[in-house]
Order: sequence, then C-alpha cells, then structure tokens
Amino acid sequence: MNEQAKRELKEEGKEEVLCCCEYVNRHGERSHVAACCCDCEDLDDACDRFLKREPQKPESLSHVAAVVSDRIRVPWLWGGARKLDLSIIPPLVLLPGLLHLAAFHLLLGVLVLMALPGLVLWYYFFTHRKKGRTLFFLSLALFSLGYMYFLFISEVFPRGHVGQFELAAVSLGVILTLLALIYTKRDPGIVRLDKHAVHSTVMYYRPPADKDFSFNVGAQEVSTAAVHRIGSSEEEGSELQESSRRNWCSVCRIVRPPRAGHCRICGVCVLRLDHHCVWINNCVGQANHGSFLLTLVFFLLTSLYGIGLVLRSVCPQQNVLTALLYCPGVYNQYSSALCFTCAWYSSIVTGGLLHLLLVQVVNISYNVTEREARVALREKTARSTCWGLVVDTGVYSRGLWSNWSEFMSMGDKLKPPSPTDLV
Repeated sequence: MNEQAKRELKEEGKEEVLCCCEYVNRHGERSHVAACCCDCEDLDDACDRFLKREPQKPESLSHVAAVVSDRIRVPWLWGGARKLDLSIIPPLVLLPGLLHLAAFHLLLGVLVLMALPGLVLWYYFFTHRKKGRTLFFLSLALFSLGYMYFLFISEVFPRGHVGQFELAAVSLGVILTLLALIYTKRDPGIVRLDKHAVHSTVMYYRPPADKDFSFNVGAQEVSTAAVHRIGSSEEEGSELQESSRRNWCSVCRIVRPPRAGHCRICGVCVLRLDHHCVWINNCVGQANHGSFLLTLVFFLLTSLYGIGLVLRSVCPQQNVLTALLYCPGVYNQYSSALCFTCAWYSSIVTGGLLHLLLVQVVNISYNVTEREARVALREKTARSTCWGLVVDTGVYSRGLWSNWSEFMSMGDKLKPPSPTDLV
C-alpha cells in the first residue's frame, strides 16, 4: 500500500481497512482488482493512435507500462492486494513450454537447449547495462528447482527405478537448498552510518581552508582534535585523508570500511562486497557469503544426484556417465524424452554453477573478492593465471589456511545494528 496515500487517508479521517482485493493505486485512489480494465485512458489513447496510424506520444508506452504494472495485483489477506512484479511471469511460461517443445524431437531439443542459455544471457546483459533490479532470475531459479522436482515426482518416481530412499534424499536436498537460500537472502552486511564517527565528515570532506572561512574560524577545535587523533605526523594525516576520500561513498554519504563496496543495483554499501548475484536478487557480502557458498554446494549435490537418478531411469542399459550423450530410443516415448531433456537442462545449469563455485573457492583461497579481482585486473595490479580463473592481488592473502579461517569466521565479527545506527 502506498504510504503517502495511506497518510492522506488517515489525515482526512477516511482510512478504512482494505479487503483482500482492494488496493491504493499510484494516484492515491482506492481501487479494486476486478476494476483492472476500467478507466484505461492511456491504453485507449495508444490503441486509438495505432488504429489511426498516428505516431505515438513519447511517454505513451511508459504510461501504459506503469498502469499495467500498477493494476496487476494478487489478492492478499492483510493490507489489501499486493503488486505483482511482471518479471516473475516469463519464466513460469517460457520454461515449461520450451522444455515440452524440446521433448518432441532431438533437433528441437538441441535448438531449444542452445537458445535458452543465450536468451537468459541476453536478458542479463540487457538488465545489467541499465543497472536495474529484476526478479526474473530469482523466479527462473526457484521455478527451475520446483519444476524439476515436480517432474521427478510425477514422471521419474512412478517408473520404479527410484526407491523411497532416493526420493527422500532428493527431497532433503531441495529443502536444504531452499533453507540456505532463505538465509542468504537476509542482510548481506549493509554499512550503517556511524554517528560517532563525525570526524570522517568534518575533517576529510570539508572544503579547503582558503575556500571555507568557517574552517579557519569556527572549526579549528574540531580540526585540531581530529589531527591529534590520527597522529602528529603530517604525512600520516595526508595518507589517511586520501584513503578516506577514496572510501567515501557520495550516494550513501558514509565512509566505507576497508573492502566494502557500493552496489549500484541495490543502492547500498555492503561490507566485504563480493558481487551482486542476480540469481538470488541480493548482494553477496560479509554477512551472507558463507551461506551463499552453502547454497551452491547443496544445490550442486542435489542436482548431480538427481540427474544420475533420472538418467538411470530413462536409460537403464547405459552407464550414467555416457547416458547423457548416448541414449538410444529415448525419444520413442514422450515421457522419457521430457525427462531426458530436463536432465540436459539441469546439466547446463549445474555446469554454470560449478564454474561459479570454483571461482568462489579460488577467490576465498587467495582472500580476494570478485569485486576486488575485477578492479585489480582493470588497473593491472594483480597477477592472473589459469586463463583468469586465479587472480591474486597480494593484498589480503595470508596463506590458504588463514584465508579460509578468516572466511569461516568473518560472519561472527558482525555486530547487530542498533536503532541509533539506522539513517
């Protein structure tokens, strides 16, 4: 519900409890889900111009998109109908349709399985260039996991080649993956404003003395105290100033701690920022990096085990290692072809996540984050080997054992933010 509209209704004394199908639209007016097709002036105008072959207004499409995204709602018991993000819908339609299409023939399967990763990559670069936040990839990841599990229960398990223990193991793997994902979706370690660190904004970011009169008149005591805190050496003070200027975030208006970074997609600074993962629609930072790695491990173990069970069921005469490449007669029955196609799709996803896990393990072993590796490669200050897989900045690495010990214990060093730290 729109907070501003809610406050306006409250001030007028007309605030009422919304039913599950009611909501407050973007204009602050009370509306109903059933009235989603009423009063569509923008859409009517766009259609009228199209039928008359007149040019559309520059803002016409954006207005229509805003109206559609505002009116597509899901009934909710508390607080009225909730807005549904349109980026959730395409994976729910495309994935089952493409997989069922690929099960009709081998050539169709090859075409679809080659086009699907390309389509996902194109959409990733399209949204990444705009630095926009989208639920498309999270929806695709969750629906892929759920749909593969559904097909495993409905198509593979009834064949009789999979026992109760195997079904329980796959189910446990899916549950553990979802639990780890839920934990990873929590706070990645957002940098909060420390109101006690006033010297960082007073000393490091005020205008120079020749441009700010108050610096010489009214802030000499603050400046003197700050200089005494950082040391009497003029060189040390200049180095600290330069470091703080480099770590200053002009968006969040805070001084970032070492290794923290600003995510332009989430719009926040994150402690020990590794990267923004589109598959979980969240940043990976100091607070959730360990659970992110655990999510990858759980998913990969479950996926590899499930692929093996599916191939053993649809290609019982073939070895599991070779059945993915050679399974004669699998397209004679549609059910077998669908399971085989899903095994190939899961293998492609598993291969991509295996590479991601390998990169993560290598970076942790060298105590470098993905963000630091990209910056170091761009500035040519790192040593890169194995075709860019290993990037050693030589800044924070203290040996394999110490690096992994620091990674395993870095979440314990975080203190929960107090209410006074929130901006």
